Amino acid sequence: MLVDEAEETKTIVKVSGVNAKKCMKCGKCSATCPSFAEMDIHPHRFVSMVEEGDVLALMQSKSLWKCLSCFACVERCPRGVEPANLIEAARLMVIRERGRNRLKAEMIPSLLDERMPQQLLVSAFRKYSK
Repeated sequence: MLVDEAEETKTIVKVSGVNAKKCMKCGKCSATCPSFAEMDIHPHRFVSMVEEGDVLALMQSKSLWKCLSCFACVERCPRGVEPANLIEAARLMVIRERGRNRLKAEMIPSLLDERMPQQLLVSAFRKYSK
């Protein structure tokens, strides 16, 4: 299956709500990151890669799973760029492409439990069927 990198980039930007062009490349996000030493691509580079449209390399990076989602990078950014949101959006793209976190209507009867609140089921279906 051929993946259109431009479409992947648009989707990550849309899901994350981040304007990568606001980044001034100061590196404060990476300097604050507690997982910096474990990452092959650092938070400031995530932002640059999305801005450049190089999201396939980003989606294949082990750094996606090393991010702690602590939002230290978000707090430290002087321009309001949110690298953690980009990372989360890329994670979601990878998970969806792998076919994980998919809930189909025909799977629901086997998951029902009379003690389970209906609201939980509806919420899960909305989240995991997209």
